[in-house]
Amino acid sequence: MSCNIRVFCMATGVLAAHGIAIANIAAAQQVVGEAAQGEIIPTRSLFDMLLAGGPLMLPIAIASFVMLLVTFERTVSLRQRRVVSRLFVERFLLQLREGALDRNEALERCEEEPSHIACVFAAAVRKWGKPAVEVEQAVLDEGERTGNVLRRYLRVLNGVATVSPLLGLLGTVWGMMESFNSIANHGAIGRAELLAGGISHAMITTVGGLFVAIPALILYLYFAGRVDRLIMEIDHHGQEVVGLISLEGLEERKNSRMATARRKAA
Repeated sequence: MSCNIRVFCMATGVLAAHGIAIANIAAAQQVVGEAAQGEIIPTRSLFDMLLAGGPLMLPIAIASFVMLLVTFERTVSLRQRRVVSRLFVERFLLQLREGALDRNEALERCEEEPSHIACVFAAAVRKWGKPAVEVEQAVLDEGERTGNVLRRYLRVLNGVATVSPLLGLLGTVWGMMESFNSIANHGAIGRAELLAGGISHAMITTVGGLFVAIPALILYLYFAGRVDRLIMEIDHHGQEVVGLISLEGLEERKNSRMATARRKAA
Protein backbone atom coordinates (compact mmCIF):
# COMPACT_ATOMS: atom_id res chain seq x y z
CA MET A 1 0.00 0.00 0.00
CA SER A 2 2.73 2.47 0.95
CA CYS A 3 4.59 1.52 -2.23
CA ASN A 4 1.58 2.42 -4.36
CA ILE A 5 1.26 5.73 -2.58
CA ARG A 6 4.90 6.58 -3.28
CA VAL A 7 4.49 5.69 -6.99
CA PHE A 8 1.39 7.83 -7.17
CA CYS A 9 3.21 10.78 -5.58
CA MET A 10 6.15 10.46 -7.93
CA ALA A 11 3.89 10.36 -10.96
CA THR A 12 2.01 13.38 -9.72
CA GLY A 13 5.29 15.27 -9.23
CA VAL A 14 6.49 14.41 -12.71
CA LEU A 15 3.23 15.60 -14.26
CA ALA A 16 3.37 18.81 -12.27
CA ALA A 17 6.95 19.50 -13.29
CA HIS A 18 6.07 18.77 -16.90
CA GLY A 19 3.17 21.19 -16.73
CA ILE A 20 5.34 23.90 -15.23
CA ALA A 21 7.95 23.42 -17.97
CA ILE A 22 5.27 23.69 -20.67
CA ALA A 23 3.91 26.82 -19.05
CA ASN A 24 7.40 28.37 -18.91
CA ILE A 25 8.04 27.58 -22.58
CA ALA A 26 4.71 29.09 -23.59
CA ALA A 27 5.41 32.21 -21.54
CA ALA A 28 8.87 32.54 -23.08
CA GLN A 29 7.46 32.17 -26.58
CA GLN A 30 4.88 34.83 -25.84
CA VAL A 31 7.52 37.24 -24.57
CA VAL A 32 9.71 36.64 -27.65
CA GLY A 33 6.74 37.12 -29.95
CA GLU A 34 5.76 40.39 -28.28
CA ALA A 35 9.35 41.60 -28.45
CA ALA A 36 9.60 40.69 -32.13
CA GLN A 37 6.37 42.50 -32.86
CA GLY A 38 7.30 45.59 -30.93
CA GLU A 39 10.96 45.78 -31.94
CA ILE A 40 11.92 47.42 -35.22
CA ILE A 41 15.06 46.00 -36.82
CA PRO A 42 17.54 48.88 -37.09
CA THR A 43 18.54 49.80 -40.63
CA ARG A 44 21.21 52.13 -41.98
CA SER A 45 20.89 54.32 -45.00
CA LEU A 46 23.64 54.70 -47.60
CA PHE A 47 24.37 58.20 -46.32
CA ASP A 48 24.79 56.87 -42.76
CA MET A 49 27.23 54.24 -44.01
CA LEU A 50 29.21 56.89 -45.87
CA LEU A 51 29.42 58.97 -42.70
CA ALA A 52 30.43 55.90 -40.69
CA GLY A 53 33.25 55.21 -43.14
CA GLY A 54 35.09 58.35 -42.12
CA PRO A 55 36.70 61.19 -44.09
CA LEU A 56 38.37 58.88 -46.63
CA MET A 57 34.95 58.03 -48.04
CA LEU A 58 34.92 61.52 -49.60
CA PRO A 59 37.76 60.91 -52.11
CA ILE A 60 36.26 57.49 -52.89
CA ALA A 61 32.93 59.19 -53.64
CA ILE A 62 34.72 61.76 -55.82
CA ALA A 63 36.48 58.93 -57.68
CA SER A 64 33.13 57.27 -58.36
CA PHE A 65 31.74 60.54 -59.73
CA VAL A 66 34.77 60.96 -62.01
CA MET A 67 34.31 57.38 -63.20
CA LEU A 68 30.71 58.11 -64.17
CA LEU A 69 31.70 61.27 -66.06
CA VAL A 70 34.45 59.51 -68.03
CA THR A 71 32.16 56.57 -68.79
CA PHE A 72 29.48 58.86 -70.20
CA GLU A 73 32.00 60.87 -72.24
CA ARG A 74 33.73 57.81 -73.71
CA THR A 75 30.42 56.11 -74.47
CA VAL A 76 29.40 59.10 -76.57
CA SER A 77 32.82 59.69 -78.16
CA LEU A 78 33.50 56.07 -79.15
CA ARG A 79 30.27 55.51 -81.02
CA GLN A 80 30.77 53.80 -84.37
CA ARG A 81 29.50 56.66 -86.52
CA ARG A 82 31.69 59.21 -84.74
CA VAL A 83 34.85 57.19 -85.31
CA VAL A 84 34.33 55.05 -88.42
CA SER A 85 31.27 56.12 -90.38
CA ARG A 86 30.66 53.06 -92.54
CA LEU A 87 28.42 54.93 -94.98
CA PHE A 88 31.17 57.49 -95.63
CA VAL A 89 33.86 54.81 -95.92
CA GLU A 90 31.93 52.65 -98.38
CA ARG A 91 30.97 55.62 -100.56
CA PHE A 92 34.46 57.14 -100.50
CA LEU A 93 36.24 53.89 -101.40
CA LEU A 94 33.71 53.12 -104.14
CA GLN A 95 34.22 56.53 -105.74
CA LEU A 96 37.99 56.10 -105.59
CA ARG A 97 37.81 52.68 -107.26
CA GLU A 98 35.60 54.05 -110.03
CA GLY A 99 37.83 57.11 -110.54
CA ALA A 100 34.98 59.48 -109.74
CA LEU A 101 37.12 61.66 -107.45
CA ASP A 102 40.28 63.61 -108.05
CA ARG A 103 42.62 64.86 -105.35
CA ASN A 104 40.79 68.12 -104.57
CA GLU A 105 37.35 66.53 -104.52
CA ALA A 106 38.52 63.69 -102.29
CA LEU A 107 40.16 66.11 -99.87
CA GLU A 108 36.99 68.20 -99.78
CA ARG A 109 34.89 65.13 -98.96
CA CYS A 110 37.22 64.22 -96.11
CA GLU A 111 37.17 67.71 -94.64
CA GLU A 112 33.36 67.76 -94.68
CA GLU A 113 33.10 64.46 -92.80
CA PRO A 114 33.27 64.81 -88.95
CA SER A 115 34.30 61.21 -88.17
CA HIS A 116 37.88 60.39 -87.12
CA ILE A 117 38.58 58.13 -90.07
CA ALA A 118 38.10 61.09 -92.42
CA CYS A 119 41.21 62.68 -90.88
CA VAL A 120 43.22 59.57 -91.73
CA PHE A 121 41.87 59.55 -95.29
CA ALA A 122 42.65 63.26 -95.64
CA ALA A 123 46.27 62.65 -94.60
CA ALA A 124 46.53 59.99 -97.31
CA VAL A 125 44.85 62.17 -99.95
CA ARG A 126 47.37 64.94 -99.34
CA LYS A 127 50.01 62.47 -100.55
CA TRP A 128 48.00 61.67 -103.69
CA GLY A 129 50.19 60.19 -106.42
CA LYS A 130 53.22 59.75 -104.16
CA PRO A 131 54.92 56.36 -103.66
CA ALA A 132 53.02 53.88 -101.52
CA VAL A 133 55.61 54.03 -98.74
CA GLU A 134 55.12 57.76 -98.33
CA VAL A 135 51.33 57.56 -98.42
CA GLU A 136 51.33 54.68 -95.94
CA GLN A 137 53.57 56.61 -93.57
CA ALA A 138 51.13 59.52 -93.63
CA VAL A 139 48.30 57.10 -92.78
CA LEU A 140 50.28 55.59 -89.91
CA ASP A 141 51.20 58.99 -88.45
CA GLU A 142 47.64 60.27 -88.57
CA GLY A 143 46.35 56.93 -87.29
CA GLU A 144 48.63 57.19 -84.26
CA ARG A 145 47.33 60.68 -83.49
CA THR A 146 43.76 59.42 -83.87
CA GLY A 147 44.52 56.52 -81.54
CA ASN A 148 45.75 58.94 -78.88
CA VAL A 149 42.51 60.90 -79.21
CA LEU A 150 40.43 57.71 -78.86
CA ARG A 151 42.37 56.65 -75.75
CA ARG A 152 41.75 59.98 -74.05
CA TYR A 153 40.66 59.70 -70.39
CA LEU A 154 41.11 55.92 -70.32
CA ARG A 155 44.02 56.40 -67.93
CA VAL A 156 41.60 58.14 -65.59
CA LEU A 157 39.52 54.95 -65.37
CA ASN A 158 42.67 52.94 -64.78
CA GLY A 159 43.73 55.38 -62.08
CA VAL A 160 40.35 55.12 -60.35
CA ALA A 161 40.56 51.32 -60.45
CA THR A 162 44.04 51.47 -58.88
CA VAL A 163 43.63 54.21 -56.29
CA SER A 164 40.17 53.41 -54.91
CA PRO A 165 41.15 50.12 -53.20
CA LEU A 166 44.22 51.81 -51.73
CA LEU A 167 42.05 54.57 -50.30
CA GLY A 168 39.72 51.95 -48.87
CA LEU A 169 42.62 50.06 -47.30
CA LEU A 170 44.01 53.26 -45.82
CA GLY A 171 40.63 54.07 -44.32
CA THR A 172 40.38 50.57 -42.83
CA VAL A 173 43.82 50.77 -41.23
CA TRP A 174 43.05 54.25 -39.92
CA GLY A 175 39.73 53.10 -38.47
CA MET A 176 41.28 50.07 -36.78
CA MET A 177 43.97 52.25 -35.23
CA GLU A 178 41.27 54.51 -33.78
CA SER A 179 39.37 51.44 -32.57
CA PHE A 180 42.37 50.02 -30.72
CA ASN A 181 43.14 53.41 -29.21
CA SER A 182 39.55 53.62 -27.96
CA ILE A 183 39.82 50.14 -26.42
CA ALA A 184 43.07 51.08 -24.72
CA ASN A 185 41.46 54.16 -23.19
CA HIS A 186 38.31 52.36 -21.95
CA GLY A 187 40.13 49.43 -20.39
CA ALA A 188 38.47 46.01 -20.19
CA ILE A 189 34.91 47.30 -19.93
CA GLY A 190 33.04 46.67 -23.21
CA ARG A 191 36.23 45.76 -25.02
CA ALA A 192 34.62 43.20 -27.35
CA GLU A 193 31.78 45.55 -28.30
CA LEU A 194 34.17 48.43 -29.00
CA LEU A 195 36.42 46.22 -31.10
CA ALA A 196 33.54 44.80 -33.14
CA GLY A 197 32.02 48.24 -33.74
CA GLY A 198 35.36 49.79 -34.68
CA ILE A 199 36.23 47.03 -37.16
CA SER A 200 32.74 47.23 -38.69
CA HIS A 201 33.14 50.95 -39.32
CA ALA A 202 36.70 50.52 -40.57
CA MET A 203 35.72 47.91 -43.17
CA ILE A 204 33.21 50.26 -44.78
CA THR A 205 35.99 52.14 -46.58
CA THR A 206 37.39 48.90 -48.02
CA VAL A 207 33.95 47.94 -49.30
CA GLY A 208 33.50 51.41 -50.78
CA GLY A 209 36.89 51.32 -52.50
CA LEU A 210 36.23 47.91 -54.04
CA PHE A 211 32.70 48.95 -55.01
CA VAL A 212 34.21 51.75 -57.13
CA ALA A 213 37.36 49.96 -58.32
CA ILE A 214 35.74 46.82 -59.78
CA PRO A 215 33.38 48.64 -62.21
CA ALA A 216 36.17 51.09 -63.10
CA LEU A 217 38.49 48.23 -64.08
CA ILE A 218 35.76 46.50 -66.10
CA LEU A 219 34.95 49.75 -67.94
CA TYR A 220 38.63 50.41 -68.62
CA LEU A 221 39.09 46.97 -70.18
CA TYR A 222 35.92 47.38 -72.24
CA PHE A 223 36.84 50.80 -73.63
CA ALA A 224 40.45 49.76 -74.27
CA GLY A 225 39.26 46.77 -76.29
CA ARG A 226 36.81 48.94 -78.20
CA VAL A 227 39.55 51.46 -79.06
CA ASP A 228 41.81 48.67 -80.29
CA ARG A 229 39.07 47.32 -82.58
CA LEU A 230 38.35 50.78 -83.98
CA ILE A 231 42.04 51.45 -84.63
CA MET A 232 42.36 48.14 -86.46
CA GLU A 233 39.36 49.04 -88.62
CA ILE A 234 40.81 52.49 -89.38
CA ASP A 235 44.14 50.94 -90.33
CA HIS A 236 42.44 48.41 -92.60
CA HIS A 237 40.52 51.07 -94.54
CA GLY A 238 43.59 53.32 -94.59
CA GLN A 239 45.58 50.59 -96.34
CA GLU A 240 42.81 50.34 -98.94
CA VAL A 241 43.12 54.06 -99.64
CA VAL A 242 46.90 53.69 -99.96
CA GLY A 243 46.42 51.02 -102.60
CA LEU A 244 44.04 53.27 -104.56
CA ILE A 245 45.76 56.68 -104.56
CA SER A 246 49.47 55.83 -104.37
CA LEU A 247 51.69 56.07 -107.44
CA GLU A 248 51.75 52.31 -107.82
CA GLY A 249 47.98 52.03 -107.38
CA LEU A 250 47.22 54.77 -109.91
CA GLU A 251 49.53 53.21 -112.49
CA GLU A 252 48.01 49.78 -111.93
CA ARG A 253 44.49 51.08 -112.43
CA LYS A 254 45.59 53.05 -115.50
CA ASN A 255 47.16 49.95 -117.04
CA SER A 256 44.06 47.95 -116.19
CA ARG A 257 41.79 50.46 -117.94
CA MET A 258 44.06 50.50 -120.99
CA ALA A 259 44.05 46.72 -121.17
CA THR A 260 40.27 46.71 -120.89
CA ALA A 261 40.00 49.28 -123.67
CA ARG A 262 42.25 47.20 -125.96
CA ARG A 263 40.16 44.11 -125.36
CA LYS A 264 37.01 46.01 -126.21
CA ALA A 265 38.62 47.50 -129.33
CA ALA A 266 39.80 44.07 -130.46
